[in-house]
Amino acid sequence: MNEYIIKRISGEPNWAEVPTLEVANILWLPDVGIRMHQQVCYDDTGIYVHQKCVEKNIRAEYTQPLSKVCQDSCMEFFVGIYEDASRYVNIEVNPNGCTHMSLCEHRHNSIRLAPDPKVLLDMKTNRTEDGWELFYKIPASFLQLLNPNFQLVSGKIIPANCYKCGDLTVQPHYLCWNYIGTEKPDYHTPKYFGRMILE
Repeated sequence: MNEYIIKRISGEPNWAEVPTLEVANILWLPDVGIRMHQQVCYDDTGIYVHQKCVEKNIRAEYTQPLSKVCQDSCMEFFVGIYEDASRYVNIEVNPNGCTHMSLCEHRHNSIRLAPDPKVLLDMKTNRTEDGWELFYKIPASFLQLLNPNFQLVSGKIIPANCYKCGDLTVQPHYLCWNYIGTEKPDYHTPKYFGRMILE
């Protein structure tokens, strides 16, 4: 199981000082050269996320909140709000900043969250020379609405996984941080989440 230490910060994130994790498991389809990495840090007010990928043939069709952005070029972060991962929040974003976000127990038991998650998360996206990237913040107050006992304290373990996909892109692909041992593509598998630990 992969582990990642979420750096505690003071003030705005300095991403040059935040450790990087590689979303390096290529599953279910051949390697098409797409790569992704992610950085995560936190303070008392929330969890800050930076995701970046190398992707030549970008698809970005969806613009309406809560669309099926997994069909576009998409980066995803699934965050357990209980340490046993019995419930988790999935955040899926395309290059337009169009965001799908749900509270889930598994794929077939989920509740869509927020009329426009992009606003809640203060989402920002950029095209880069070789792909695209995004930045957002998950407010602690929002996570505490879903689990009143959720606290951003040193030593806390957060089950999580990070993904890259694009079902209808020119080059369909599936990447993940912590390995998933299913025969068919399925990111909604909390038993395969890795461990993120608050510094």
